[in-house]
Amino acid sequence: MSIVLQDASYSYQGKYQTVRAVDGVSYAFEYGKLYAIVGKSGSGKTTLLSLMAGLDLPTEGEILVEGKSTREWDRNALRRDAVSVIYQNYNLFPLLTVSENIQYPLTLKKTPKKEAKELAKKMRERVELPESYDNRLPSHLSGGEQQRVAIARALAQGCKIILADEPTGNLDTANTQNIVRILRDLAHEDACTVIIVTHDTAVADQADEVLQMKDGRWV
Repeated sequence: MSIVLQDASYSYQGKYQTVRAVDGVSYAFEYGKLYAIVGKSGSGKTTLLSLMAGLDLPTEGEILVEGKSTREWDRNALRRDAVSVIYQNYNLFPLLTVSENIQYPLTLKKTPKKEAKELAKKMRERVELPESYDNRLPSHLSGGEQQRVAIARALAQGCKIILADEPTGNLDTANTQNIVRILRDLAHEDACTVIIVTHDTAVADQADEVLQMKDGRWV
């Protein structure tokens, strides 16, 4: 299993009361599948994604990533070596080119420059962007193109677990279909675990399994 949730909960102190954003959730995610986590705003789905990415630790229970609790992981290493995160707003570096953005995680891993550039090229081709885009800045790209660069950057990390928080939230229907197809191919062809948090039923319909959250629990 890639990620295993063991009665995981997360609580924080709100203005007037303690909020239990995730409440005793258990599940085992497998490699080679595309998952969609759906639910209304405030249902706990984005908090759960943050816990799986190691951005926070559960206040109760455990989350195992590749067999090791997120409490035991160096959490920077977790997001560098095991889990890639894709965001709704792309999180590209505005002053770096497309190629440089894709190479960024390889720079953190101290990959030789020539090797990093070649791998970035392969990942850019994987998300179906032409070579002419290599030297463009994010401000010269459409939303769909920026999200493809974000996916290519995640692929360059070489992680087998990809977490995507509303990755199509800012995109039109055509770009949404393209992004979901790329993510589905990563699950089915590359045997990745791909977990998407989404409000979009059209996105959820493409998943192998759909998990619905309400009040921090599975429905």
